[in-house]
Amino acid sequence: MNSIDNLSIKQWAEEDRPREKLILKGRAALSEAELIAILIGSGTPRISAVDLAKSILAATNNDLNQLARLSLTDLKKFNGIGEAKAVSIISALELGRRRKNMDSDEKPKISSSIDAYNYLKPNLLDLDHEQFWVLFLNRANKILKPEMISAGGVSGTVVDAKLIFKKALEVLASSIVLAHNHPSGNRQPSEQDIKLTKKLKAAGLTLDIPVLDHIIFTDEGYFSFSDESML
Repeated sequence: MNSIDNLSIKQWAEEDRPREKLILKGRAALSEAELIAILIGSGTPRISAVDLAKSILAATNNDLNQLARLSLTDLKKFNGIGEAKAVSIISALELGRRRKNMDSDEKPKISSSIDAYNYLKPNLLDLDHEQFWVLFLNRANKILKPEMISAGGVSGTVVDAKLIFKKALEVLASSIVLAHNHPSGNRQPSEQDIKLTKKLKAAGLTLDIPVLDHIIFTDEGYFSFSDESML
């Protein structure tokens, strides 16, 4: 009997092809569907892992960013995707997101609003709920520590000014940058956003820890209170 190593790729079982292709040709040779098929592991009696992966991609317009927005419940709606397979897909996408934001020996410097936006992308991209983050900076505007302060629903999250400045004092921050996302994609600040920014700015001035900016994050762009002269 021939071993799988002696068979041509066309003779391999459909669900085995992506794995063997990666081994023989390397990861760059695989399509997105084949990579997802490896995560899935197996299909169903009626559909291979590759075809199942293609159907998932088709439902998200072949856009990995849209795929990353799917929840555990969303993924389990696909026939052949149970909880374990859904968890594997979500975990792999989350690892990719975190890889972009790995700490380096050199602390990143925030010189402009786009620096803050790009730094926070791995954390705030593709979320279906609001999160509020603070970048704690030293005197050279280099990041001492990024931290999520709160997470909420689709339309808002609770922010405690005392908690923010307690953490700022703990890390000896010289200034801070505020950021939160709008899952709706609307970049414009709400009245609540404006009031909160004014409140935190006033508190920062009292403690000599100025608020340098407040970024409203969306997947397609951002709004900067500093750039718009609203600080």
